[in-house]
Amino acid sequence: MTLEPLAVRHAAELWDAAQADAGGEGWDYMGYGPFADAAAMQRHVAAFASQHDPMAWAIRPHSSGAVAGWLTLMEMQPANAAIELGHIWFSPRLQRTRAATEAMFLLMRHAMDDLGYRRLVWKCNALNAPSRRAATRLGFVYEGELRAHLVVKGRRRDTSFYSILADEWPARRDRIAAWLDDGNWDHQARPRRSLSEAPLADVG
Repeated sequence: MTLEPLAVRHAAELWDAAQADAGGEGWDYMGYGPFADAAAMQRHVAAFASQHDPMAWAIRPHSSGAVAGWLTLMEMQPANAAIELGHIWFSPRLQRTRAATEAMFLLMRHAMDDLGYRRLVWKCNALNAPSRRAATRLGFVYEGELRAHLVVKGRRRDTSFYSILADEWPARRDRIAAWLDDGNWDHQARPRRSLSEAPLADVG
């Protein structure tokens, strides 16, 4: 799996990936999308790629070679050493795959190890059960909920907050890296052990 800085050149592949979501459910909790046509997707990608906060990457799984989603680092606060992993959109072909977890892990590691942040945030609509499960699976700690935090697509949004702190990160990093390791995958590309089954106490 490769992360590439998001660019307009990715728009056609992203539009193609989005077609697997015929009902548009994957956009339900995003502040944008689904897009009416390829031109609308391209306009969004062009604007998104030009920003520095959020800073977006396109996800290219090696299994297919085609870009199938994006994610960002955002809400960057260098003075507070805090940063957020967000704007995560995975097309159906990327959802619940090893590449999806690897993509999130690479940005988590970049934020904490390369950039030296001490607080990594995950926040989501409180109704977004898959996102809440993903946060827990990756080792984020639930902090609480802000009620009526935002209005998104004309609807009230209660926001659930999660975080990983610097002293918690090494155990999370080692746990996810062990799950991603080739030795954890059988010849049918299935994990021998699920990430949720690997207690943090097992590592470090």
